Amino acid sequence: MDKLGKIAVIGSGSWATALAKLLLNNNARINWYVRRSDRIEDFLRYHRNPVYLTDVSFDTHRIDFFSDINSALANSDTAIIAIPSPFFKEEADKITVSMKHRNVVSAVKGIVPGENKIITEYFAEHFGCADSNLLVIGGPCHAEEIALDHLSYLTIGCHDPVKGANFARSIAGSRLKTIVSLDVAGIEYAAVLKNVYAIGAGIVDGMKGGDNFKAMLVSNAIREMRRFVDVAAPMDCRRDIDRSAYLGDLLVTAYSVFSRNHNFGAMIGKGYSVKSAKMEMEMIAEGYYGTKCMHDINDSQFEVEMPILNCVYRILYEGKSPRQAFAAIADTFT
Repeated sequence: MDKLGKIAVIGSGSWATALAKLLLNNNARINWYVRRSDRIEDFLRYHRNPVYLTDVSFDTHRIDFFSDINSALANSDTAIIAIPSPFFKEEADKITVSMKHRNVVSAVKGIVPGENKIITEYFAEHFGCADSNLLVIGGPCHAEEIALDHLSYLTIGCHDPVKGANFARSIAGSRLKTIVSLDVAGIEYAAVLKNVYAIGAGIVDGMKGGDNFKAMLVSNAIREMRRFVDVAAPMDCRRDIDRSAYLGDLLVTAYSVFSRNHNFGAMIGKGYSVKSAKMEMEMIAEGYYGTKCMHDINDSQFEVEMPILNCVYRILYEGKSPRQAFAAIADTFT
């Protein structure tokens, strides 16, 4: 099924809201699953998301809202999953309709908690989705910049290049450019890892470690990312890690003022406890959860040399001093 049919956005956070904005530029109508019915009522009343990206207005006459995930999926041919990874399993466990012949687009940028699987892998194993029906959205792109109509770029990964191109056209526009790739799993893993490395960059900033050291951290992080994805998601052709879905997404997440992962790391670097930093954040820092998942995945399956991932893990989950943790790996940088 190369055609996308009716498209649903599953989730109501900032990223889901940005994607809905893009979809409505090119589609007459969309379905939208918003878990809380009171949020739907506010949406219809004010014509904007009452909580996230509140400056973006919507023509709600072109949106069919659902507070039941199965009703939203039953009325859709393509589902864009834009739920933060810590809450993904809770919502996925509610799904009773068949997903086998539906297109599933992962915009999660996280790992399924408790399963240690990327989202497309989870849908393939638990819902019988064919590889050709699984897509992934990669960066570099912040929802806030889409809301501001800044020129932005997204990479669409799909094993079916025709379907990938069709989805890319469904969100592309004068302010949003799209790139199509066959590297579904590589883009997904990279999207998780860049959040981990952005936390590391934030920690360096928070403890005033300097731009020189942060540049070394980021340049070594992209090589670490390449080592991992080349083992975890091998390709027949050579993967260009300098492409925007990998290096570009890492750079924007490690440096942007909109990066919640960088900002979370900066609090840790300033001396906040992990618990205090999580409480201070208004939105979820996916990299906190991704750090443990990727550490466990690598330890149990791939055993790739990943000193930066292990460093961030020791800081977040073992209480290691950031200065001591980074000092321990500083001599490994090249």
